Amino acid sequence: MYRHLQKRSEFLRAASRGVKAVRHTVVVQAYPSSLSAGVGFTVTRKLGNAVVRNRIRRRLRAAFQEVAKNEKVPAGDYVLIGRKSTGDEAFTKLVSDIRGGIFSCIKKMSVTQFS
Repeated sequence: MYRHLQKRSEFLRAASRGVKAVRHTVVVQAYPSSLSAGVGFTVTRKLGNAVVRNRIRRRLRAAFQEVAKNEKVPAGDYVLIGRKSTGDEAFTKLVSDIRGGIFSCIKKMSVTQFS
């Protein structure tokens, strides 16, 4: 199971002090945490109106749940940022991009020292 990131400071910490992996459909930012895996979803206004942004956010949430259901996501704070192609791409591609982004960030976190 995972928790939701809710505070702005949690999102900013992942953005400024964490690692990042860019994929075709999503950008994954990660910061190590001793708590369980936490996830937050961000979709900027330039991707469309509220209806479009909410659809993208729902797709990101469902794809992350699919990844978390099939694989153990290590503890850390993960921010998933939607991109223009997130709303149009096939769901399986979105799931594989999120999986690849998360495990790429984990690999980067293992070699990076955090303060």
